[in-house]
Amino acid sequence: MATNYTISLTDTQKKAMEHIAYSVQDWIEDAVASRASEAAEEIYNAEVIRMNADASITTIPADKDEVVLAANIKSAKTRHEEFLAENS
Repeated sequence: MATNYTISLTDTQKKAMEHIAYSVQDWIEDAVASRASEAAEEIYNAEVIRMNADASITTIPADKDEVVLAANIKSAKTRHEEFLAENS
């Protein structure tokens, strides 16, 4: 399954992006895919450490996507809202 996102650029932003990128669409897609890949790797590594420390877990899935999708993690929005609630 894929999720689509749409962004809007001002004329100035569009011109600036066209100055640095052969294809603004490709640049945006590559930037987001790269950051998502980094985040998935962080989640995967944290989950493997957690699973290795949990004696009740006897196997770790070989598929990284499976590990990331099954991870019980909070979104950045949730973490931010909890931080604000704790510090207000």
